[in-house]
Amino acid sequence: LSPPGDTYGVLPRPCHALVLLNPQSGSGRALDDFQAVVQPMLAEADIAITVFVTERPHHAHEKVRDEDLSQWDTLVVMSGDGLLFEVVNGLMERPDWKEAMKKPLCILPGGSGNALAASINYYAGYDHVAKKKLLTNCTFILCKGLYTQMDLVSLSTASGKHFFSFLGFGWGFISDVDIDSEKYRWLGSARFTLGTLQCLAKLRVYQGRLSYLPVATEQGSSPAPRGPQAPVTNGHIPQPAGTDAPGSLPPDSLLAPLGQPVPAHWTVVPEEEFVLVYAIYQSHLGTNLLMAPAARLHDGCIHLFYMKAGISRVALLKLFLAMSRGTHLDLNCPHLCYVPVRAFRLEPRVAAGIMTVDGEALACEPVQG
Repeated sequence: LSPPGDTYGVLPRPCHALVLLNPQSGSGRALDDFQAVVQPMLAEADIAITVFVTERPHHAHEKVRDEDLSQWDTLVVMSGDGLLFEVVNGLMERPDWKEAMKKPLCILPGGSGNALAASINYYAGYDHVAKKKLLTNCTFILCKGLYTQMDLVSLSTASGKHFFSFLGFGWGFISDVDIDSEKYRWLGSARFTLGTLQCLAKLRVYQGRLSYLPVATEQGSSPAPRGPQAPVTNGHIPQPAGTDAPGSLPPDSLLAPLGQPVPAHWTVVPEEEFVLVYAIYQSHLGTNLLMAPAARLHDGCIHLFYMKAGISRVALLKLFLAMSRGTHLDLNCPHLCYVPVRAFRLEPRVAAGIMTVDGEALACEPVQG
């Protein structure tokens, strides 16, 4: 099932896991589900656990950023995708991030948006399932103790924010659905269906410029040349290989600074009116949305989708229904474009609409990854 060359690590036995659990996630059942489904399986598999229940936003972020993690063999996140976003960015803020990021991470679906859990279930070759069945499958993967690598995408914004993202970046229709449906969290994953219908009713168009570096045209597949006037990338001057200051983050070697034009070998999309832009790096956007069937955990690829203005509501609804099976590209909709890329930049003409990273809302501004 795995591409050749995939290497797997194996968790030690007995194993010690730190479980970070958000009791408010999804419809508020995470703690009950953990005790009913997960705990008995982990006990059987000789996995000892310490449960850390988050009490506020950023609680998990601070915990993994500041804590000595050496006593645990793995960090387990039982929540939606938002808590894993906190954990990843907390780990990347540590001075020893290079070591900390080698700690295996496990996602157990406990939210309403469980995109990474659904993706891993898909990569593992399991049937499409949801709710408790998905939780059981993901817990079984943890019990087996196999782990492998996963890509992260480095995102930076014009105002100087910098994130590491494991799932996707969005602007327009999909992000609107994600954030507008927050008020229906109690519905679980049905909140997205209701949100989709509401956003269809008031379909909006967003103006901006989208540029990208396609996978195929990478110049000799080596990073852009760095002359004596090395470009400053996200606030760091890239050091020659091997001289990175300890703890400094990896330079964004494919990107020019946001205030400057994109490199000449990039593609600039001729249209400037979009219904949505979504850069996804995993297969699933939600439990029932198989957006990028070709995606794998570490394919080094950003799967970029954009939808041009002019699409009818009926055509858009058809695409979303097809996306539940991953057959939306077979519809050959002239408004929907898909391209695998290494890097992208999005520059909204005005600050309209919500941007999201891994399902978390961002202010609308130029961004690249």
